[in-house]
Amino acid sequence: MLRPCSHGAAKYGIDAAEWRTHMCGLCLGLRDGHGQLARATTNVDAIVLSMLTEAQSAGAVERTTAGRCALRGMQRASVASANSPGVRLAATASLLLASAKVRDHVDDGDAAVLARTPMTKAASRWAGQAQVSAQRIGLDVAPLVAALNAQTQLEQAAGAGADALARLTAPTQLCASEFFAHTAVLADRPDNVDAMRTAGWQFGRIAHLADAVQDYEQDLTRGRFNPLAATGTTMPQAYDLLRESDSRLREAVAQAELDKVPTVRWMLLDPLTSVLRKLGHGIGTVAAHSCGITHDHADVQLHSRRTGQRPGLGESLTLILGSYCTGYACCAEHTQPCTGKRKQPWINNCDCSGCCDCGDCDCGCGDCCGCCDCSC
Repeated sequence: MLRPCSHGAAKYGIDAAEWRTHMCGLCLGLRDGHGQLARATTNVDAIVLSMLTEAQSAGAVERTTAGRCALRGMQRASVASANSPGVRLAATASLLLASAKVRDHVDDGDAAVLARTPMTKAASRWAGQAQVSAQRIGLDVAPLVAALNAQTQLEQAAGAGADALARLTAPTQLCASEFFAHTAVLADRPDNVDAMRTAGWQFGRIAHLADAVQDYEQDLTRGRFNPLAATGTTMPQAYDLLRESDSRLREAVAQAELDKVPTVRWMLLDPLTSVLRKLGHGIGTVAAHSCGITHDHADVQLHSRRTGQRPGLGESLTLILGSYCTGYACCAEHTQPCTGKRKQPWINNCDCSGCCDCGDCDCGCGDCCGCCDCSC
């Protein structure tokens, strides 16, 4: 969800490679701490945890020189230390969220039958590694695991209305809030814990609702659960909630006196502006289209089985080992092993110069001409 625009880095006096510094540090931290397969869990949004920890820390940032990597053109690079508190926290979040996501794919039937057992084992392994990693940095993830495990039951019992939607987004919000709060703990800033917990709670709702908006039509077409459809939440209502959470997140970040920190603005606040702008541009089209569609559940299920192009077991394992364990997915377009969808590289910062002239706009303020998507 968070993709800082490379053009905005210069305005803040930041090297545009700073985002890669944290991402490569997270990838190597997962490899060193949990094995090659753990690199498949690299979560680009978790990078913000490493950045927030550094932004609140009074001491010097920890950097190490990484060896040559094909994905960096066989160049060495200065990356966040794998042993730094922020990277350890980001690694914990990546492992925990990957475990939950894989289980969700299996429960939704997105994985081929033969792939479900090894995927479930991988999810269990990552969940166990997340708990070990969390213990090392003094974070209790047991309540988070319990909340994520209860997501399926919440979806099955979902009703209509705002309260029902709030219950569905609560597990994601709880996880994000505790991870954000722990950045203050690791940075030895106890005065920031409450503010960062609030910021994380709002970030969790933005992430959950943004995903629901983007997947709305596909979920309906394939007969999958969508929190907006299940609770009768309209697209305009969802967008109002997104804007409300964005506003409250910024208030919390300001309370922690981080709203003027260049890296926080570039890697968190500006990308959130881009996310909301992108969703705002498309939300009317989605709403208009969905209002004219009627869905028969049985027909949708048949259509899903007929048109699904999910990889088989062998292909899924090949994709995981070839794209994720090697780090290939960081820097190149690749196929998602569970769904078969083509995904953009994780490090794909955009170059707006070819599609529009943003002039004095920083591509994150929301005043860009709109023909480019600076959130990539």
